[in-house]
Amino acid sequence: MKIAVLISGGVDSAVAVHRLLEQGHELHLFYIRIGLDTDEGDCSAEEDIEMCRYIASRYHLPFEVVSLHEEYWENVMEYALRTVKEGLTPNPDIMCNKMIKFGYFERRWGHEFDKTATGHYATTHEIDGLCYLGTAVDPVKDQTDFLAQISYDQLSHLIFPIGDLPKARVREIAMATQMPNAYRRDSQGICFLGKINYNDFIRRHLGERSGAIVEIETGRKLGTHRGYWFHTIGQRKGLGLSGGPWYVVKKNVHDNVIYVSNGYDTARQYGRTLHLDEMHWITRDPWPDDCNRVEITFKNRHTPEFTTGHLTRLGAGEYVIESLTDVQGIAPGQFAVVYDRERRLCLGSGVITGRDITL
Repeated sequence: MKIAVLISGGVDSAVAVHRLLEQGHELHLFYIRIGLDTDEGDCSAEEDIEMCRYIASRYHLPFEVVSLHEEYWENVMEYALRTVKEGLTPNPDIMCNKMIKFGYFERRWGHEFDKTATGHYATTHEIDGLCYLGTAVDPVKDQTDFLAQISYDQLSHLIFPIGDLPKARVREIAMATQMPNAYRRDSQGICFLGKINYNDFIRRHLGERSGAIVEIETGRKLGTHRGYWFHTIGQRKGLGLSGGPWYVVKKNVHDNVIYVSNGYDTARQYGRTLHLDEMHWITRDPWPDDCNRVEITFKNRHTPEFTTGHLTRLGAGEYVIESLTDVQGIAPGQFAVVYDRERRLCLGSGVITGRDITL
């Protein structure tokens, strides 16, 4: 097959290239370049591109750096800033995969190839003639939650060459083949933005506005913050309060107030009901005729752990998840990602609204 491979300069996409070549495929490597929102150069991107050029040269493969700068800032970061300003918690990585990597890239370059490959930790499965997104072998590295908004057409064109490997084995392959990035640390940034400081980014666009931090049980003012947009439900670090731990449990956007609760076991940071809107099924609705109360597993944040619960459909695109255990930090604006009971298939995702629904 002729395969377009999205590489990042990291070890995962490099090993993906190595495995695809072992399988006899014809590869064309691509690096998607996204500039910063300032006039400063992006040193980390230059380092990444240099590593990508080395991989391409080593394996004698064609390599292109393609720019989707404007598309990224007009779509992904516009969504992130709008969501934050509304007091919600965005997930730029999910939207980046949907709109940039497998959206604009596919329409302009990827569609010319039989498949597009990435170094994501995920798998695909064919069931009854349909393609499904599957979880990775390595539960700690599994990235299906970041792919839970892609379309069926996008999924059908994707392959994940390392999804069947644990991360340790990926490192071993990189060391055995003497790749220069074998020991390179994994990226922890927002999608393409690498080492950007998230708070600095938010500050440049939304500024600062002093507000009160209030203990929700007593109404007592404990301190001040620089804007509700810097904080998310479930947050513990970065509050600057003594006598903790303190958790953000509520935000008043209109009055710019952050409400917190104290203690590791404070009930205020937990909930069991997640109301979802804009539900998106990747392949199809697995329960088209009867979704009165089906058992699922789900995630409401990027974590190796799955939570068991029941899913109920209320209306078109509107669902409720009832968790069997307490869920920490249910943040409106985030995505709840729905899996099957066996934790094998990632079925789709919906936006957490924060509405209090009693069934």
